[in-house]
Amino acid sequence: MLPAALLVLASSAAHAGPTGEPSAALRSRMATALQAPDGFVDHYDAEVWLVDMSGRLKRFMPDAAARISFLRMLHEEATRAKLSPELVLAVIQIESRFDRFAISRSGAEGYMQIMPFWIEEIGGKGDNLFHTRTNLRMGCNILRYYLDKTHDDWVKALARYNGSSGRADYPYKVLRALNGRWSPG
Repeated sequence: MLPAALLVLASSAAHAGPTGEPSAALRSRMATALQAPDGFVDHYDAEVWLVDMSGRLKRFMPDAAARISFLRMLHEEATRAKLSPELVLAVIQIESRFDRFAISRSGAEGYMQIMPFWIEEIGGKGDNLFHTRTNLRMGCNILRYYLDKTHDDWVKALARYNGSSGRADYPYKVLRALNGRWSPG
């Protein structure tokens, strides 16, 4: 039997028909996704966070299964880099609006808009910045690097991450996204 929070997500994420009943396939996918809480302290924390963030991410990523898979991976990579997963979500919202194949005018690629030179710096041979795990892992580690260099000054670190050191526009966009959409509440 699925927990009540999961049923709320399933009923709001996909409907089988005019009755509004949640899809059995979606229920099954959600139950499977929640079985192995990678990056979470326990199953309950995983369920609560995934249900909450999945609802917030739905407008950017309509497919529920893809959304949960992405969120699990993001949480794991953010946690590994000792970052707030919500901060990473805010960075991605501003950088690429959750477009895995985004390319900026300056050539930055993927969800977290990583510049290709980083592959030579911290990547491995054959790394692809459009590969979700590679992009998230590199982006999280780059952001952690800048946070360490600035002694956890989020404004300075975010400006460095974006290549706009000395200007606050970008950091404040990210912080507005964090506080407006992604902060647990």
